Amino acid sequence: MEDMVKDPNCAYCMQGELVAKFGYPVCEMKTGFLYVFKEQSKKGRVVLAHRKHVSELIDLTDEERNDFFAEVAQVARAVHKVFQPDKVNYGAYGDTGHHLHFHIVPKYEGGEEWGGTFEMNSGRTMLTDAEYEKMAEDLRQALKEV
Repeated sequence: MEDMVKDPNCAYCMQGELVAKFGYPVCEMKTGFLYVFKEQSKKGRVVLAHRKHVSELIDLTDEERNDFFAEVAQVARAVHKVFQPDKVNYGAYGDTGHHLHFHIVPKYEGGEEWGGTFEMNSGRTMLTDAEYEKMAEDLRQALKEV
């Protein structure tokens, strides 16, 4: 991929402290960066942020888009392997942070918001860094196997 333009106000571009407010790093992938979403009312919720600072899917080349969606699917397979959800929701909004990213949100039958769309950031379920790291490590292992 070509050299990327970064927005100094964008958490996904700058990573570090800005993204740490809501995401725990899992790994760098070919097309972007994977994070455990800190709000874990849906156990296993993650975010895959594209490495380019673009707002829309149409800002990617066909190849970039196809590679990104292949990795969204790979992450979803890892989430299924590790957390065994009954359903996974996918969300790409970007109304406040204009950086292309996908929320990959496991849902569990009988669990919170089963049968409906997920709330973006309820703040109800926050974990310790050790718990986030355990999830991240389980996902890193699963990504090697899927």
